[in-house]
Amino acid sequence: MSDTSAVHALPYIQPAQAQKHVTHNEALRVLDAIVQLSVQSAGDTPPATPTVGDRHIVGTGATGAWAGQAGSIAVREATSWYFQVPQEGWLAWRQDTAGLVVFDGADWVPHGGPVVDSLLQFGVNAVADAVNRLTVASEASLFDNVGAGHQVKVNKADAPDTASLLFQTGFSGRAEVGTAGSDDFAIKVSADGAAWHTALSVAAGTGVPDLAAGTMIGGQPAYARDTLLGPVSQSAGQPTGAVIEQGQAASGRYVRFADGTQICTGDLETSAAAGVLWTYPVPFADPPHVTGSIAVTAAHFISTSGTGSGSGVTVNGWAHNGSRVASSARMVATGRWF
Repeated sequence: MSDTSAVHALPYIQPAQAQKHVTHNEALRVLDAIVQLSVQSAGDTPPATPTVGDRHIVGTGATGAWAGQAGSIAVREATSWYFQVPQEGWLAWRQDTAGLVVFDGADWVPHGGPVVDSLLQFGVNAVADAVNRLTVASEASLFDNVGAGHQVKVNKADAPDTASLLFQTGFSGRAEVGTAGSDDFAIKVSADGAAWHTALSVAAGTGVPDLAAGTMIGGQPAYARDTLLGPVSQSAGQPTGAVIEQGQAASGRYVRFADGTQICTGDLETSAAAGVLWTYPVPFADPPHVTGSIAVTAAHFISTSGTGSGSGVTVNGWAHNGSRVASSARMVATGRWF
């Protein structure tokens, strides 16, 4: 049998050996140096006033009593230093940096921690569960780069599944960003975690975005095809409906604009006996400006009896000799509906 152990070369007590305590104490000396290895520092120069039991990692440029012992563990004994040569894989706690270092066979390097794979669940300052298998309770979470970019990947099995980021208040959903229920990207919000509203969706096949109805830009409504044509309205002089409204009645057609402009058109027959009332298809807020033309070859003209009202105006057909005539007139009234 060898005189020393295979791993740490600890001396064995031999049969019938005299002064067995010498061998035993030497083994204890080695164990005392390397068990629960914690060093004060790593450096090239021995401390000026070392304490018995202090341990240090000797640097590559060691001087003085440490010269020639690069990489070794220097252990302070009563009046001198004892050096223990490390083996590859040894771990040591550095008290000066509060971190682990590992001997890689040539040098002591920072220890990056063990590689852990296939954990069923993991909690950081929190308790993970079967659904939230990774749970972190902290002020912030940092995903840093290693010299270039960084990606966070959220993968789902099939298109009908969900891959998203869910923002909560008191563990009740308030906003969700991702692909939920399809491969289209969407941004959804909720006031109570139950009823959800899609603010934006982007079709996966085309990249075309779709905004929710009633979308605001700069605090003002954004007009689209569905709000361009339709009933116009206003509140305190501000448009609240569509941009353009058009329609017709028995007396003609009309167009209303969101800015308050209104145009009415109509055809009527003047009378040789008296003026004819043209009732506007929709009323104006004030008497509008009225123009017209007569579709005849003779030298006829038309006039209105005053400015009329917001609801209509009397139209007269005249011959150049001043007599009334019956003619086909085409009328246009322009004004405001508010």
